[in-house]
Amino acid sequence: MTFLRTHRTLATVIAFALVYAVIKVLSILPLNNGDPLLNAYYIQLIMLAGINIVMTVSLGMVNGFTGQFSIGHAGFMAVGAYTSAMITTVWLHTSTANPWVGYPVFIVAILAGGLLAAAAGYLVGAPSLRLKGDYLAIVTLSANELIRTVIRVTEVLGGPRGLGGIPKFTTLEVVFVFTIVSVVLMRNYLFSSHGRSMKAVRDSEIAAESTGINTTRQKVFVFVFSAFFAGVSGGVFAHLLQFIHPDNFSFMKSLEYLIYLYVGGSTSISGAIVGPAIFTLLPELMRGLQKWRLVIYPLILILTMIFRTEGIMGLKEFSFILIPQRQRKEVSA
Repeated sequence: MTFLRTHRTLATVIAFALVYAVIKVLSILPLNNGDPLLNAYYIQLIMLAGINIVMTVSLGMVNGFTGQFSIGHAGFMAVGAYTSAMITTVWLHTSTANPWVGYPVFIVAILAGGLLAAAAGYLVGAPSLRLKGDYLAIVTLSANELIRTVIRVTEVLGGPRGLGGIPKFTTLEVVFVFTIVSVVLMRNYLFSSHGRSMKAVRDSEIAAESTGINTTRQKVFVFVFSAFFAGVSGGVFAHLLQFIHPDNFSFMKSLEYLIYLYVGGSTSISGAIVGPAIFTLLPELMRGLQKWRLVIYPLILILTMIFRTEGIMGLKEFSFILIPQRQRKEVSA
């Protein structure tokens, strides 16, 4: 156990692997009628939870750890989703029939989607991150709607009809590997010297600049880094649903990620895991209240802001997430 306490990356992998093992066992165990305890619908919900976790952690890097306020994260997800889908569906016509060809193309496609989303993040972030507060929120919201409008009027992307026929490369195993790698990379960055710079910018830009931190460059880099993971998440999302539409990436989608983040805890990686895990599975418990979803979610957020301002997790981290002080120095080096 001492080894796991000092090697948190391995501990994180083991924690996710145990969750995966439990899910696989529950998907095999039969009910009285012979159906599995976790059917395909529940497995898809779990996969969506994994994608939402990566999206929320990446948003937390900007909103929670750097102290900015972006509300257009779904726009970068759309860039990644459409880019990867175009590569696998339209340009290369790949399928799951031959995994030796299909999956390498899928990996290249989602990385390409992430890079293009990062480029879009730079185009939005470089001029706008000199702004603060409400101004930055308005710019990111406008960018989200601009991206959706471009997709809607571009016929090669499916236009208002959406883009279908996407091969189903996203499986439970793909989601777990994607979630583990993404969370570990973002966690290691947040606990590095760059992560401390982010927190310094959040606490006081003037004080951060006085210590030699280029605050504008730091904010732009974090914004681009976050957009990359949003784009990769979009690629995984597209190859799960096999059909994407501009409305999948509306402002309401961005708002959902904000709710996940602030209810779970905006300054905690663990909070960015707990929030989407709860809210992705919560609709299953609210089947008869779907039309009230957009009333209940904001109400939960309001109650959280009143009675638990720091979110469910606050500043706390799960033991498999937190890096000890000695290892933080090794990561920083």
